[in-house]
Amino acid sequence: MRRQFDWNLLHTFTVIVEERSITGAANRLLLRQPSVSNALKRLEDQIGARLIDRERGRFEVTEQGLALYHECREICGAIRRLSDVMSDSGNQLTGHLHMWLASHVVFPPLDDALFEFNRSHPEVTYEIDVATSVNVVDQVLSQQASFGICLVKERHPRLEYRRLYREHFGFFCGPTHHLFGKKDLTLADLRSEAFVSFATDQLTDALAPVAVLRAQEGMKGKVVAVSPHLEEVRRLINAGLGIGPLPIHVVQSATDRGQLWRLPPYIEPPAIDIYLVTNPRMSLSRAERFFIENLTARLDAAPDGYFVYP
Repeated sequence: MRRQFDWNLLHTFTVIVEERSITGAANRLLLRQPSVSNALKRLEDQIGARLIDRERGRFEVTEQGLALYHECREICGAIRRLSDVMSDSGNQLTGHLHMWLASHVVFPPLDDALFEFNRSHPEVTYEIDVATSVNVVDQVLSQQASFGICLVKERHPRLEYRRLYREHFGFFCGPTHHLFGKKDLTLADLRSEAFVSFATDQLTDALAPVAVLRAQEGMKGKVVAVSPHLEEVRRLINAGLGIGPLPIHVVQSATDRGQLWRLPPYIEPPAIDIYLVTNPRMSLSRAERFFIENLTARLDAAPDGYFVYP
């Protein structure tokens, strides 16, 4: 027998999870706390399961609650998109592109696609958010993003992935570091150096190739700082806190200007693939559909169907 759920209860539950408290949800929804608490209890009664463990001052979303929250997020995203999809008609292409990117995305074909698309369709508007790759995927999954461009460790079965390009990571140091300007170094020279890196520089995460190289070469220097954003990792390296990995093609101009110094390995550096992530369950507007087609068509010019940067 199919259950009938009250959308207002689902929306209230979503806000409770995002605010991580009944009080926060009540303030956001402009409701009284008892009303929010009662809405949660009614939803739990309808479902027949505890969604949030809130005994003795705890606030922990249960496994059933997390599953429901992810479904609610997807529904919310679809509802927010209704106005764009329903008004998507006429000869003049209109609409809004909401892109979510990882912080290190430097991809000239994307820049070219934006330039040409804006010139051909001046009524289309754009919004770009920068986040960790995990958050980018989450935004695409919940239909908050037109598409995402990011690193991918594990593929979600509900999403589609198209490799855009392969970049290579090198180790770098800043001008005040004692290795700056030194040539003919080997990986052995880096083994005891303090290290700066990305939060995903783990054997089980998206920058696993970098972590594998560090492990294989016995680079056991203290990790003194981490960040999920390339700009901040670069800042920390440039400030001399330690050596660290950066995409070679992204920081080439800084290297040429003497702001960074490339360290070994000079041959076969770790390779990382960057993907276009889309949600096949999402009803795309014409602007979104045409832009994605425009972008992916550029991959036809690449020898292997994707670009490779040194």
